[in-house]
Amino acid sequence: MAPYERPPSLDDGTAIEHVRAICLALPGTTERPSHGSPAFFAGKRSFVMFMDNHHRDGRLALWCAAAAGVQEALVAADPERYFVPPYVGHRGWIGVRLDRGLDGDEVAGVIEDAHEAVIGAPKGV
Repeated sequence: MAPYERPPSLDDGTAIEHVRAICLALPGTTERPSHGSPAFFAGKRSFVMFMDNHHRDGRLALWCAAAAGVQEALVAADPERYFVPPYVGHRGWIGVRLDRGLDGDEVAGVIEDAHEAVIGAPKGV
């Protein structure tokens, strides 16, 4: 079996730095790798994962925790920018395409909402 080769990066470093600055400005947030990708946690619970060409999917994206109903509404309203991510989509998380022209305020809003969804959610959700 051939050794694993990391997919080529789609980020020149600016996207992760922008996301990192937003996330780490939120109270109680830490960063650590999760499944090989940068992830942001409020306490022990993750709320944002930065995905750069995950399994060569061609996306530069965030996977974000979301309140009930948000995933369905955003994907239906704008499927070019929002998607149901693998692994966590069944829990209501939302995929956010960073390579589709979302402005910085919208990205920040999704991240802030993800943080709130985690810190305000009962344990186990």
